[in-house]
Amino acid sequence: MHSFVILNLRCPVCGKSLMDHDKLVDNEKSVRLIIEVQGKKGIIRLSSVYGSYNYISDIEIPEGEIAKFYCPHCKSQIVSEEKCDVCDAPLSTFNIDFGGKVSICTRKGCQKHFLEFSDLNVALKKFYQEYSYSGHVHEDFDLRVKNKEVKQVDETKEIIKSGTFLQAYCPHCRKSLIEDNMLKLKITNGKTGYLMLSPYLNVFTSKSSIFLPEDKIIRNIICPHCNKSLIVDDVKCEKCGSPVAKISISARTKFIDFYICTKKGCRWHGLKDEDYNDIILEDSDEW
Repeated sequence: MHSFVILNLRCPVCGKSLMDHDKLVDNEKSVRLIIEVQGKKGIIRLSSVYGSYNYISDIEIPEGEIAKFYCPHCKSQIVSEEKCDVCDAPLSTFNIDFGGKVSICTRKGCQKHFLEFSDLNVALKKFYQEYSYSGHVHEDFDLRVKNKEVKQVDETKEIIKSGTFLQAYCPHCRKSLIEDNMLKLKITNGKTGYLMLSPYLNVFTSKSSIFLPEDKIIRNIICPHCNKSLIVDDVKCEKCGSPVAKISISARTKFIDFYICTKKGCRWHGLKDEDYNDIILEDSDEW
């Protein structure tokens, strides 16, 4: 079972979809809501990745403050009669496309949330279909690959195809960075937590155990085993110029250095110049 579960949520009052395909959070479509905090209203976009606490908001939400959420279509407040059993704040409950509900605590900083299904058998079947071991893939992924211009490739080079599961290792201690079918990295960004990335090439889903603002640079990315930093000084992101972290991945013939951008939301990744002589990343601008 792939560990990233993407929830498609609907308003429990009017039944309309709350999904925003244009503004991404954790590199996935977001959940768009009207938010009210201390009498001020704005727009918040929550992560649709179950277990992630990341969001984008155009108003400030003080730590510990209780927020009110409203449907952007019918303007009804989305609130449950139930209270959080951790902090006693009200819960907001949303409908899930394939049957069931997800509830989240409305207090900033509380991580209480839970799923409940109207028919567990149907839900498990749907989970198996959408989040099987082959991995969650963006809805337009297959179409994008099919429509990609075919280029001539040097047949002597190894091609790592889009969707390939990348076996990832720390470049210092060589221990595996894969846990529960996710690439797990330790991060420090004011607080210390963990960043989980999709290990499938060109699938960019992510989630974190601490809040990570979109379009901001993560201060440090660390191996969870040896606690050594994975940030390198001699390479920068070729798309946005941010610092990058280096991990090792296993190709058919050898270990290679694989670089990822430290800016949240940036999708750039690449190899060392000398590795491009032997290896190609499918769907990359390098070929």
